[in-house]
Amino acid sequence: MRVTGTLFNYYQVCKRELWFHANEIRMEHNSELVAEGKFVHEESYPKRSEKYEEVEIDGVKVDYFDAKNNIIHEIKKSDKIEKAHLWQLKYYIYVFGKNGISGVSGVLEYPTMRQTEKVELSDDDRKKIETICQEIETICESDDCPPILKKGFCKNCSYYDLCFVNENID
Repeated sequence: MRVTGTLFNYYQVCKRELWFHANEIRMEHNSELVAEGKFVHEESYPKRSEKYEEVEIDGVKVDYFDAKNNIIHEIKKSDKIEKAHLWQLKYYIYVFGKNGISGVSGVLEYPTMRQTEKVELSDDDRKKIETICQEIETICESDDCPPILKKGFCKNCSYYDLCFVNENID
């Protein structure tokens, strides 16, 4: 199984969302928040595509790669799930390294907040990523969907209606 950046991100946020996505149950096309995120990505740095390129390698697609400086730029709308964004970018750096591109670092960018964060990958991060990839495969290949989490961010999730169709949630 190929672990994508999306699956790696979903693992950090919600195992149920991860399982749905991996099993081709997709709801993102109905989400205004997903559409907003795509808009921020496409409109925040209009001239960047002249300088950097979107790169797809071994199942991951990075927003922009500065090949001259070996920096992956990942653009996000807000930092509400910053941990997931951080680990997704670390995973991208990991994948580049696995494919012979060494010395790569990252920059996590929140253009609407005018914030950036440099991201490096440590040896401990590499070990954790390998463990997470195994856990992602286990979850995705399971016949059983993980349980509902009932977290605060559930109400903004594109899978909300699917998860809570028979639930009463305050």
